[in-house]
Amino acid sequence: MIVLKTPREIGYLHEAGQIAAEALAWAGRHATPGRITAELDAGAEKIIRDRGATPEFKGYHGFPASICASINEEIVHGIPGERVLREGDIISIDVGARFKNFVGDTACTFAVGEVSAEALRLMQGCREALEAGIAAAHPGGRLSDISGAIQKVAEGYGYGIIRDYAGHGVGTRMHEEPQVPNYVDQSLLRSDVRLEPGMVLAIEPMLSAASPQTRVLADRWTVATADGALAAHFEHSIAFTESSVEVLTFWEKGEG
Repeated sequence: MIVLKTPREIGYLHEAGQIAAEALAWAGRHATPGRITAELDAGAEKIIRDRGATPEFKGYHGFPASICASINEEIVHGIPGERVLREGDIISIDVGARFKNFVGDTACTFAVGEVSAEALRLMQGCREALEAGIAAAHPGGRLSDISGAIQKVAEGYGYGIIRDYAGHGVGTRMHEEPQVPNYVDQSLLRSDVRLEPGMVLAIEPMLSAASPQTRVLADRWTVATADGALAAHFEHSIAFTESSVEVLTFWEKGEG
C-alpha cells in the first residue's frame, strides 16, 4: 500500500491520473458506430505516450493492448481488436497510465450512438454507485464506508454486484493493497482498513443488469456476465489528504 508523503509524489500521481483520464475521454468520444476497438486503443496509447507517460496495461501479465474495451455483456479486461462497434452497444473502456513511476487508473462505460433505456439506466446506476463510494470516503473513516455506499446504490437499482473483481490500492503499482470490494461482508468487516491521509484507492463498481455471476472468455482475459446480461463499469482513482479526498482522474478539459 502506497502512502504519499511529499508534494512531488502527489503531483506525479495527479499527472498520471490526468493523462489516463484524457486518454479515456478521447476514447469515449470516438466510441461511435462503425469504429473498431483497435482504433480506440491506438488513439489512447498515442495520447498517453505524447504526454510523456507509458500505457500501464500493455504487457501487464501479457495483456496485449493499452486499454481494455469491454462491450455489452463484457464486464472488464476486453481486448481491443477488429470488432466493430454498432449502434446500441455500450462499451466499458479502462485506461492506465504510468508517469514518473506512478500509475493513474480510470474507467467509464459509454453509449455507442442511441442505446436502450435499460442500458442507460444501468450506466446511470453504476455511475451513481461510484459517486456514492467517493462521497463516503473520508480520512479517518473505514473501507466498509465506501463498499457499503456502493452496495446501497446498486441494490437500490436492483442490479447484481460483481463480486469476483474489486477496486484496489494504486500508486507505484497498478494493483496494491487494500482490495476495495463493492459490497460489505463479514470478511471485510473483520479486516476493515482505516482510511488515512496519503492513501490512494481506485474505486470501481462493476454491475450486472441481472446475475452477478461471471465467466472468462476463450481469450483468457475478457470477463463477461455468465447469463449474457448487460454490464457497466466506472472507476476513479482518489487520494486522501489530511481533511478530504481528491479525485485524481477527473479530467478538467472534459469528462473522463
